[in-house]
Amino acid sequence: MSVRRLSGDNCKFKASTLKTYTIQEQPLIFKRPVIYGGALYGLKKRDGKRDVIITTDCYNKLTARNWKNRFEKLPDLDRKLFAYGPVYLGGNAGLAGLIANSLYRRALNVTQGRFTSGLPMSVLPFLTTVALYNATVSNPLLAGDLNCPTCTLLRGALVGVAGGGIYPILLALPVNAGLAARYSSAPMPEKGNIFRFWVTLSKPIVRKMYAVLLLQTLFGTYLGSKHYEIYLKMLKLPESDSEDLHD
Repeated sequence: MSVRRLSGDNCKFKASTLKTYTIQEQPLIFKRPVIYGGALYGLKKRDGKRDVIITTDCYNKLTARNWKNRFEKLPDLDRKLFAYGPVYLGGNAGLAGLIANSLYRRALNVTQGRFTSGLPMSVLPFLTTVALYNATVSNPLLAGDLNCPTCTLLRGALVGVAGGGIYPILLALPVNAGLAARYSSAPMPEKGNIFRFWVTLSKPIVRKMYAVLLLQTLFGTYLGSKHYEIYLKMLKLPESDSEDLHD
């Protein structure tokens, strides 16, 4: 009995084939995984008189094509919300960075370097929040790896409060502390009292940022819920049988 290995240029299974995939012993087309060197190498199926092996790499490509086709069939509003939602969350994080920067500048009497401190305080929280949300929510949903609604909401909330609230506060402290030390706008702490000095200085600022932290948490949770609703819509869409996958 011959064995045929499908990968690379021979990876031509249609996306609809994916619905028969399983690694459990069930009466479906792909009945069992192929283990080589202690790792999942591919999937074995019976093809007439031959055993056909579809490699894991080929299967991953088919999965990506399948979800891409589903995403393109969504309404235009859903696709825009899924694509640009993290940007809105990142924009709020950039605004939170500017607020935290302004509060620390006032506390340390810093009047110089507005652009020097304002640019990183808006750009870095924006980029960090967008990257975190895409890595933990958007991309796993598009890959079909995140199918837990509670996990999606929790991840969105954590990204909102961490990237859009806590990170800007932690970033604003060293930025403005450096400016205050450079321009001598406020007395710096003595050795042995550094930690207590910055904690005392930061407490009222953190209290003023409570509203921002709450809003970012709520917005991250809302965005995660909307993205999970879009994910459920993708699951209900028919799979595309019209295109084969080639390398």
